[in-house]
Amino acid sequence: MPKPRPEDIRAAMADYVGNVHAAYARVAFTYPPAVQGGLELLASPFTVVAAGARNLHVIATGERLAAPRGPEVSADFEQDGMVWTLRFLDPVVLPALGTAESGEQPDPRSVRRAVGIGRYHYHLVVRPGSDLTAHHATHAGTGLANAHLAAARDYESIRAHASGNPGLVDELAAADAAGLTRAHGLLACALVPWSEGVKESLASGDRKRVRRAVVAALRGPG
Repeated sequence: MPKPRPEDIRAAMADYVGNVHAAYARVAFTYPPAVQGGLELLASPFTVVAAGARNLHVIATGERLAAPRGPEVSADFEQDGMVWTLRFLDPVVLPALGTAESGEQPDPRSVRRAVGIGRYHYHLVVRPGSDLTAHHATHAGTGLANAHLAAARDYESIRAHASGNPGLVDELAAADAAGLTRAHGLLACALVPWSEGVKESLASGDRKRVRRAVVAALRGPG
């Protein structure tokens, strides 16, 4: 069987990302406009990095990346109200990716560090070929949309009940989106320092649990 050409692999990745976003949009568009407005993938243009290390990583970020140089390939897309640039990075373009994952298991944090991404909208790890299917993309996009919508609804509720601390709520949401568990916990405690439920939730290391505890604390009993 002939080895896939680089352009074929890039085309398959572009289709995969497009299918992820299509599934995401199908779920998001069933919600009111104000809820959709809280979803970062629908709010502004973003970049999707397809980074080839030991594993293949697909990372969406709102952070600004330097313009492509040398052999790097990129392409622009617009679909369902989303606008993104897809960029392909491998150890030839970015040597740090060659040593970003030392073992067989994926190391998303090390890959993001190699690319220089701090805050991200999503980070998927896929296997070339077997995972680059419309079926897999649909599951991934649907799961992402449901997770993002749950977070958007929770932060909408937190903002409504903590109207005196909009900046702190924005920082809390940003830490959650960026996967900064420790910072997220510290901000949660700063927002509702009286809540024992929030303090207890920190031990779980689960940002969703902490977020729900903050919602419960602000809403109060009843």
